This record gives sequence, structure tokens and C-alpha cells, in this order.
Amino acid sequence: MHTSQTRILTTHTGSLPRPPELVSLYLRKNRDEPVDAQLAEAGRAALDHVVRKQQEAGIDIGNNGEQQREAFFLYVRSRMTGFGGAWTRMPRADVERYPDYKAAMDRDQQHMQQVSSRAEIPTAIGEVRYLDRAAIEQECTDFRATLDAQNNPFVEPFLTAPSPGIVAAALRNDYYPSETAYLEALGEALRVEYETIVAHGFLLQLDCPDLAMERHISYQHQPLGDFLGFVDRVVTTINAALVNVPRDRVRLHACWGNYEGPHDCDVELHEIMPILRKLNVGGFVLPFANPRHSHEYAVLKDFPLDADQTIVAGVIDSVTNFIEHPKTIAERIERVAEAVGDPRRVLVGTDCGFDTSAGQRRVAEDIVWAKLAALGEGARIASQRLF
Repeated sequence: MHTSQTRILTTHTGSLPRPPELVSLYLRKNRDEPVDAQLAEAGRAALDHVVRKQQEAGIDIGNNGEQQREAFFLYVRSRMTGFGGAWTRMPRADVERYPDYKAAMDRDQQHMQQVSSRAEIPTAIGEVRYLDRAAIEQECTDFRATLDAQNNPFVEPFLTAPSPGIVAAALRNDYYPSETAYLEALGEALRVEYETIVAHGFLLQLDCPDLAMERHISYQHQPLGDFLGFVDRVVTTINAALVNVPRDRVRLHACWGNYEGPHDCDVELHEIMPILRKLNVGGFVLPFANPRHSHEYAVLKDFPLDADQTIVAGVIDSVTNFIEHPKTIAERIERVAEAVGDPRRVLVGTDCGFDTSAGQRRVAEDIVWAKLAALGEGARIASQRLF
């Protein structure tokens, strides 16, 4: 895992805008239309586009933009056995507190063509097993071919994979005798993807919004201790799934949900950080740009990272069309570096992805690239001061 040896390196959280025609194909696939060949072609074209755009924006550690997946975790339903039926996720506790806002959000959703990560999603109705490596192998092969064709534009490439916890929370357990048994099955299945990504020479990023977000979704009516118990069980499962992955080849992203909303029911970072520190990973990707959590970089003082760990600090908001000023970005970077105590262990990125489920983005594509360009400029300003 690269560190910021002479300057602050830039990255992002994974998902990047998908073209409308690709979103349309994913929606058609969800309706069981035979579009696999068209999807494969459109996915590779979108992959080529986002790699090129990341290079133009000056991203140092980039990825495939998750173009060949319909959502950051829902794609597992086609790569694993055991899923079927449908249910709708519990509502977000913070949105429920504000009926006027909820109504406005519902009106906005009606006009969006998107792959839903909340409604009509499957549950576990049988044994969960990974089908075969073909899909993840192809994704890795396509990414490598694109990198080679574009003269390997990144200091380091990465690919994402979901936490067993977000799959367990979103794809409800209707089969296993306990949550622990379900988590263990998911961890064993996802281990295939974790190990394949690293075997292809890519940095692995685990996407784990469950480690914070599920407090105000699945556990909104339960005591904090019950939620912390869930976090601890997921952390144990992740560590077991990473048994063959070197610590320095994996970073972990946690967040409170990639949506514009009140977020006043979010669990505080200091409540979960003692458990997150048990994770056997080389770094964390945490959001410090949005108005609800921008102060929490200070938690890095209270719970210092290990000497071999890095922080990817979110200094760009992924749900607003404001383009952050480079000087504002630089100030955010410097605050994080001061909290960590060593700028070499600080990288910077976005709070979350820009299109976590196909069609769900709230930021216009041209503004996404402008935000990432501003990220690079802010990193340059901060680097001049910190190094």
C-alpha cells in the first residue's frame, strides 16, 4: 500500500458515474431481460472512460469506477447461490424524523431511473456459496487490460468488495439459524473476491457502511450496545475472511450512508472506533467532509492508528454539487495530518462513492470530475506546507 512519502496522494471511494445507457441496461437486467452481451460491451466501454477521466483529474490511486457492477454490494446476488424473494429495507431513522424532507426525498426518487438498494431486494433463502471465480476474474482482467492500454496511469490501482455485514443487513437472513452463521457463510463466500483481487496485484478496499450506518437502520430501535455487538461480530468475520490477505494490501471504508439527509441519528465515530481498531487492515477510509462528521478527524488523536496504518481522509462531499475550494481542501488535509502526526500516512479522497447504485448519483458527472480535480489541487497546496 502506497503512502504519501513526498506529497499527499489522492484517491476516492470507488463508485464513479455510470453512463445513462449502462444504467438502463442494468435496469433491464433486473427485469430479467437478456442483455448480458450488451452489458459486457457497455461495461468495458464505461471502464475505459472512467480510467481516462481519473487520469485527467489527477487521481493517484484509482479504480474501475465499479462500472461492471449494478451496485456496490447488490451484484453479489448474481455471483452467489442462496438468494431469492424480495423485501424492503427498514426506513432511515433520521429521515423518518422529518416528514417534510421525507416527502421531498420521495418525490425526487420517483423521477430517478436507478437500481434500488432498499426496495425489492432479495433475502437469503438457501445456502450461500460463491458460484465460481469467472466474474471477478473477468473484472480484474478487464481492469488490467485497460490500465495497460492507458500506460498504467495510477501510482496504485484498487478494486472494491463489500463487507459481509452490509450484505447480511441488506439481504435479510431467511435461512440460517443465527446472524453469526449467516455472517460466517458470507465471509467465506466473499473471501473468494478478496483473495482474487489481491492475487491480481490490486489493492483491496472493503466497503463497510454497515459498521456505522446500520445503527440508524437495522438497529434504530435497539440499545447502542446491541449495535456495537453487531459491529464486533462483523469485524470478527472480516478478519477471518482476510486470513490469506496481507494486511498492507487492504484498506477499509466505513460511513453513515451515502445520501443527503439529516444524519442526526448517526452513531458517533468515537463509539465505534475502538472496535474498528481491531480490524487487521492497513488503512481506513473515513468521511470528514460532510457537515455532520467533519469534526471527527479529531478521533484519530484519541484512537491513534498503528504505525503501519494509513488514513484516507474524505475531504470531498459526495452528495452535493458544491465544488470545494482547493484552499478549503488543503485546510482539511492539514487538520487530519496534525491529528495523525505524520503526513506520510495521510491520503485524501471522497466521503463516499458518486454512484453507489447505478443511477443513484446526486452529483452531475461533470461536477464529479471537477471535484476530483479540486482534490488534486488542494493536495498540492497542502503538500507544499506539510512536506
